[in-house]
Amino acid sequence: MIALPSQGRCKDVLPLIKTLFEIVLLRKGPDAIPRSGILVVLIVGLWLLSSLAALALINRFDESDFFLGLFSGMIGVLCYAALVVISGHTARLLQTIAAILGCGALISFAFVAEYVLFLPFLGEVPTGLIANLILLWSVPVEGHIIARAIERHWYIGILIAIGVFVLQYVVYSVVSSTP
Repeated sequence: MIALPSQGRCKDVLPLIKTLFEIVLLRKGPDAIPRSGILVVLIVGLWLLSSLAALALINRFDESDFFLGLFSGMIGVLCYAALVVISGHTARLLQTIAAILGCGALISFAFVAEYVLFLPFLGEVPTGLIANLILLWSVPVEGHIIARAIERHWYIGILIAIGVFVLQYVVYSVVSSTP
């Protein structure tokens, strides 16, 4: 007989993962996540772990790319946090941050899984294209999250997410091109 680990801790985390999947699929919003600072810390750890997994997977990236990615990610989170506060929905701030980082982590893990599973069969170019499309899905997901957090139409959220994405890309490009 195989001994299974205690389900006490896992049982508490599985509903969170399921909720994050529901948000990634645009079925739920950040309001489905409990408002908790400890939960945000747990999700930040999950986000960092997913970023490290992606870094370990891609040979041409190094530690500086990891820190630039974290920096640009934090710029995005700060933009979304500022929008939530400015729109007068400060009570939703922790939930919004948790949703953005948690969904980002799940999308990063999907990127890693796709890359590992498809690379041997499809080769570098098709696998890279599919992986980039998976990462690009974060834009509509973040648009959905921010739209729900500030009570605006989904299209407004998409425009905000595109703007934040462009800002992150510009910051990443400027900082990475500095000698």
